[in-house]
Amino acid sequence: MAANPEITADATEAASTAVSPPGNANTLARLRESLDRLNSQQKLMLAVAVAAIVAILAGTYLWARQPDYRVLFANLSEKDGGAIIAALDQANVLYRYSENGTAILVPAAQVHDVRLRLASQGLPRGGSIGFELMENQKFGASQFIEQVNYQRALQGELERTIESISAVQSARVHLAIPKPSVFVREEQKPTASVLLHLFPGRSLDAAQVAGIGHLIASSVPQLPLSNVNIVDQNGNLLSQIKDRLTEAGLDSNQLKYVRDVENSIIERIQNILTPVLGEGNYRAQVAADLDFSHVEQTAETFGPNANREVASIRSEQVSESANLNQPPPGGIPGALTNQAPVPATAPLSQPAVTPPAGEAGGPAVAPRTANPRDPNRGQVDAAGVYAPLDPVSPPLAAQKGVTTNYEVDKTIRYTRQSAGTVRRLTAAVVVNYRMVKNRSGVETPGPLPEEEIEKIRSLAREAMGYNEARGDSLSIANVSFTADARAEDAGIPLWKDPETVARGLDILKYVVIAGILFAIYFVMLRPVLRAMRPPHDKEGVGGGAGEGVGGTGGFRVDGGEGVSEELNSFAGKIGKAKELAQGDPKVVANMIKDWMGLN
Repeated sequence: MAANPEITADATEAASTAVSPPGNANTLARLRESLDRLNSQQKLMLAVAVAAIVAILAGTYLWARQPDYRVLFANLSEKDGGAIIAALDQANVLYRYSENGTAILVPAAQVHDVRLRLASQGLPRGGSIGFELMENQKFGASQFIEQVNYQRALQGELERTIESISAVQSARVHLAIPKPSVFVREEQKPTASVLLHLFPGRSLDAAQVAGIGHLIASSVPQLPLSNVNIVDQNGNLLSQIKDRLTEAGLDSNQLKYVRDVENSIIERIQNILTPVLGEGNYRAQVAADLDFSHVEQTAETFGPNANREVASIRSEQVSESANLNQPPPGGIPGALTNQAPVPATAPLSQPAVTPPAGEAGGPAVAPRTANPRDPNRGQVDAAGVYAPLDPVSPPLAAQKGVTTNYEVDKTIRYTRQSAGTVRRLTAAVVVNYRMVKNRSGVETPGPLPEEEIEKIRSLAREAMGYNEARGDSLSIANVSFTADARAEDAGIPLWKDPETVARGLDILKYVVIAGILFAIYFVMLRPVLRAMRPPHDKEGVGGGAGEGVGGTGGFRVDGGEGVSEELNSFAGKIGKAKELAQGDPKVVANMIKDWMGLN
């Protein structure tokens, strides 16, 4: 069966493409033929496209290898900037300037190393001159010149020290040091004036201003703090901020302490409610009323000695007196009482007296010594006086007095109330609704049970240190949060995260580069490649350049649409080549010999 010459030619070309690539000579020849098919405009477009692609790829490669620059020093004086640039050139360190020219940039990996190297050389020196001015003293300088140089050096050192504060961009210090005098009355204290130039958007609080004032006052001998005036670049007197706040009853330290106390209580409430309600399902705020008054009190109280048995006796005085054989004074005052007493007379009747022992009629007893304290005889024992009484005697007058002094029950109490005591706490907690399922199985927000609200109230009271006697109050409300509040509790959105933004920018630059390459290919390179294809490839059914093997198109055959679709694919081309080799092996053999250069 004779083969169709058109099919044979096309199949031969497809087989040559599918089986083996052509040699270098044939490749160059085909490339030259393809270039010859282009006109001058297409050749120029091809050259521009290839150059653009090469430039973009080379730029991307260099961009990827380019080091990341960081700020070495910023806001340098011209003198320091020139010295630093000279040192960087000498050390062969890459550097460049920022866009506004106010900073020197070096590779990020060398920032700290370069700073240490420059610091060893004393760079940057700063705009002011310090004590290095005293190193180059001229011989024969007068005492006035030495004093002026010392004052300039001291001002420069203070300026450098103040400029090390993060919020201060530059500083100027002016010292007025009077001449010493031998007369105490004529002695004057030094004064200092400080001009601060702050960074845009920065400010100094009262504590920082006071710190700068104390720094200058401690650096100059006999300089009182009241003689230091600090002014910012806008002409505002900063050294009087603390005094104004104190006079108005407002102290920044006290306000900060109130905020710290409130934040501490809020944190304790959050720590105990987060495991119960979950993050973002509640809000807590606390208002603390603190007492910053300084109170010192001394109290001296006296208490009654109600129990004499346990009371301490301070002193006790006992007085007793007795008069024997003399009636006590008495009667009606008058002339008779002022007269001498009359002689005593015997009574009309006397009791029977037993004769003494040994006498007639008396009892016979053993002789004994007379006992003055014989109970048979009358006696008196009062006020330290012991004396016998006769059977017949005038009445006895005796008197006894006791004076007892007890210790006074006295209490002295000294109380000093510390500043910042809590006077009253007020807390408010808002709890979000809980998602519950209704009868249809759909989750809807619903209020919490009253028992759970009471538990939350009890936990919040214990966490905040609730004291009813102090007048503390706690309010808990169960409401539904809005969508904005939930979104705020969710945290920073992903598209606002700094890390995500930085990563997105890195990816975006490569995407832009890839987009530029695709645009160059489809707009400039693809039409040129289509024009470079042979004429029979243009008439084929297949697509453009790059389809199949070797960039050949589909076969142009007369067998109808079905055969054309079959040959349009790579598998169809391979199958057609095999069919041709089986049907006419001589043609295939001659083609292979031609490839190998054996003909």
